[in-house]
Amino acid sequence: MYHPTTRALAVLSLLQRHGRMTGAELARRLEVNSRTVRSYITMLQDLGAPIVAERGRDGAYELEAGFRLPPMMFTNDEAIALEIGLLAARQLGLAEAVAAIESARDKLEQAMPDDLRQRARALTETITLDLATPPATLPGAIMLTLSGAAYARRRVHMSYRSSRGELTERDFDPYGLAFHAGCWYAVGHCGMRQELRSFRLDRIERVAATGEGFERPRDFDALDHLVRSVALLPREFTFKVRLKTDLLSAQKAIGEMMGLLEPVDEGVLFSGTVEDLDWLACRLAGFTFDFTVIEPAELRAALRRRAEQLVRLAEVG
Repeated sequence: MYHPTTRALAVLSLLQRHGRMTGAELARRLEVNSRTVRSYITMLQDLGAPIVAERGRDGAYELEAGFRLPPMMFTNDEAIALEIGLLAARQLGLAEAVAAIESARDKLEQAMPDDLRQRARALTETITLDLATPPATLPGAIMLTLSGAAYARRRVHMSYRSSRGELTERDFDPYGLAFHAGCWYAVGHCGMRQELRSFRLDRIERVAATGEGFERPRDFDALDHLVRSVALLPREFTFKVRLKTDLLSAQKAIGEMMGLLEPVDEGVLFSGTVEDLDWLACRLAGFTFDFTVIEPAELRAALRRRAEQLVRLAEVG
């Protein structure tokens, strides 16, 4: 339940954003009746808000020309913290908080100067979060540059240091940013490799927009591409296991394990690549639901070894 003061401030925000609004429009947006709207208007007028009320059956309200809410000033780092925090809150699945989160975003953006508002919108339009693990630390300037370039469809040039310490220069078309398994990534088309690639933001040493434009694939999902590319990296063994459960239960059980989940008949298909089948067998042995190994045959042998080990441990003492 929202506090009446919060609702009243929402009225003020709506009037500033949309101008003249009828009582019926305000009531519909706030999910209250017209009488309650009138009480909010009276409360705001008593506090000094210059709201002009048109009387009558279809009465409307508007703020006097020139009225503005007190300005707020944010640094770039503060804007990043606020926008990403609200984006993360929106993805927590708290249905009752959705309206409040969007209202807070609206108020913040109204108070920002135009250039900062554009940067904030670039963040929320291009970033996708996987919140299972806290994010790695990275320079905010790099995130701002890449999110802005993705939002504007503008190519960048960057210096990137690989996991082996090799420094390379390349042009890059950023399609979007994603957070997964504790790291931030930029996903897009690499000019040097001429293919879709993902780059960890904490390994980018320098990045700058080139001014050249690019076209992003329609409905491109940066996080989905990142998860799939990581799960299917070339490794020694490719596996497929049918999990006899529903997708939500499978997602909870898999956690940070690298693999793809796809609903199929009689369960969920879990697939991917690994270097160590004994490690995979240990993870599968911890599931609370049944499963069937489709491939490879070596995984069945690894599960038997794990089962024999558990039996020995159970008989000790």
